[in-house]
Amino acid sequence: MTIEAIETIRQNLARGLVIPYLGPGVLALAGGCPLPRSPEELVDRLTAKASVPHKIRKNLTAAAQFIENFKHRKTVAAAMKEAFTASVPPTPLHRLLAAQPALPLIVHAWYDDLPQKALAGKAGWGMAQGVSQAEHHGKWVHYFNGETLARAVEADAEDWATLLYQPLGSVSPAANFLVSDSDFVEVLTEIDIQTPIPEAVLDIRKNRHFLFLGCRFSTQLERIFAQQIVKRSSDRHWAIMPETPTRNEERFLAQHNIQRVPLPLAAFSGLLAGGADEPIQALAAAQ
Repeated sequence: MTIEAIETIRQNLARGLVIPYLGPGVLALAGGCPLPRSPEELVDRLTAKASVPHKIRKNLTAAAQFIENFKHRKTVAAAMKEAFTASVPPTPLHRLLAAQPALPLIVHAWYDDLPQKALAGKAGWGMAQGVSQAEHHGKWVHYFNGETLARAVEADAEDWATLLYQPLGSVSPAANFLVSDSDFVEVLTEIDIQTPIPEAVLDIRKNRHFLFLGCRFSTQLERIFAQQIVKRSSDRHWAIMPETPTRNEERFLAQHNIQRVPLPLAAFSGLLAGGADEPIQALAAAQ
């Protein structure tokens, strides 16, 4: 069943019918990565720079809100930028996805710039990044030309062969981040009617499948963003998830017809690339 799923993913990805949805767990493929690879690692970086009450020290959005309230929004933005400033090359998985001949959309739900680096040699691509209402009141998204990194407008996205959608923002090119409670309250107030999601994403996702890579769905915030982004797409998706899912995750996967592929991400990446001569044996070894 898993081999069949991988082959189906490979075929549909090549045809532009699969939308990769990348989470922070993809950074685990980057070896000794100096970037935060999870919300837990990120909140540790933020609270190392500012004193935060013990009861919220492990809660990323609440800790960021506390720092924003008592230090200033600029303090949060500076700490986020510092956390993701280290230069890390894209992983083989990033490069594999960027090299797909038909890749209309990638969703990247973390703050690093590895997908941008992987797409750097590709012609005709651009970015749509979520921005904080605290810094850009009245705006949900900023657009950037991928080749020049210059600001673009929504209409430009219609001409891009590949759109990189980063709903949480990104360190590059303008260090825009959605991270505090107030950031997400603003977005979640409107996301059910899809207002914060770019029109190009709403259009591209129709009848397409999503492939979740390095994602977990253990928090309500993770589930809401994934649910709203996959809304009105196809009725079949996949999640590469070697970890045993929580009860909430099991419920979420079943609700949205997301097939869990219980493989380590590195093993899946190798199989997707077709690097194993004996895929069944490679799969058995990985499991």
